[in-house]
Amino acid sequence: MANSSSEHVPLPITSAQAHRAEILENPLRTYLLGIIISICGNVLISISLNIQKYAHVRQAQRGSKPYYTSVMWWCGVTLMGVGELGNFAAYGFAPASLIAPLGCVSVIASAIISVVFLKETVRPSDIVGGTLAITGTYLLVTFAPHTSTHITAHLVQYYAVSWHFLLYLFIEVLVFCILLYLYKRKNVKHIVIVMLLVALLASLTVISVKAVSGMITESIKGQLQLIYPIFYVMLVIMVASCAFQIKFLNQAMKMFDATEVVPINFVFFTASAIVAGIVFYQEFEGLALLNIFMFLFGCLLSFLGVFLIARNRPKIKQQDRNFIAMDRIPGRRQTDKVQPEAKPTTYGSLAAKLMCNRAGQADDS
Repeated sequence: MANSSSEHVPLPITSAQAHRAEILENPLRTYLLGIIISICGNVLISISLNIQKYAHVRQAQRGSKPYYTSVMWWCGVTLMGVGELGNFAAYGFAPASLIAPLGCVSVIASAIISVVFLKETVRPSDIVGGTLAITGTYLLVTFAPHTSTHITAHLVQYYAVSWHFLLYLFIEVLVFCILLYLYKRKNVKHIVIVMLLVALLASLTVISVKAVSGMITESIKGQLQLIYPIFYVMLVIMVASCAFQIKFLNQAMKMFDATEVVPINFVFFTASAIVAGIVFYQEFEGLALLNIFMFLFGCLLSFLGVFLIARNRPKIKQQDRNFIAMDRIPGRRQTDKVQPEAKPTTYGSLAAKLMCNRAGQADDS
């Protein structure tokens, strides 16, 4: 009896034990819903990136007008917002380490759209890379942690002050400042520098998005979480990190091809999201060693696939600005007067020769 009564005496319970008790198994229907929402969102993001790139190309051909005056560019931004909103909702249904790898869908869709929309060629490496990426994504989804927590304000506060997250945040801020110094002050315009800036911001975005989405979900279920200050702190972090992430991503799209930006963004974003899920939400806690190995193997396959898709990707063909239209060839009126019987195809042939010469000069350069 003494032992029995002692078991019911309230004992000091650590915060980790209290929060571990909130971990529940997600039903399969919830996982499928999160996966479907994430896939749709990533397809929209891929379409939006290619639209923005096409808007940049068209604005460069037309003249000096800034890209943000283009209606097409704003359509791309709007689609990106809708796609990110879909990803936002998906994080409320499944762990970040499960949703993030589904960005592979964006890579494959971007390659397909680039072929159809931007007139790029399909290579054997694209097919092999797409196959590897899909296989890797399947392994990631299969062996990812299938547990999630009820994201409450108290849980987020507990995670935010943990020593491992504070150390992670310190390192991330330090690296971000160094990269920003190289990018702004030293004028290092390398794609890896820009995409690392996006990835570091994306790490904070994943943490804040899952926190805000989870607290909104709990509030809808009846446990009001919007009255806690941590909700608005995470909301501000989410908005700010998303805004700067879009800014750097748009700069990358302006300087580099979409087929370069999208795969590298997928790799860096996936890695940062997985690390954020491990460090902040402790999603790999209690995961079997086999699951961890297969999960990392899936990451490797996905990364290899997207780099095969991006490797030696041909540049987007742009019309030469120095190309002279057939009706604007100098001396045409004088030639018409001197040789009235000349065939009209003469000017078409001359224009074709001029275009070929210009294309040849562009290839040589």
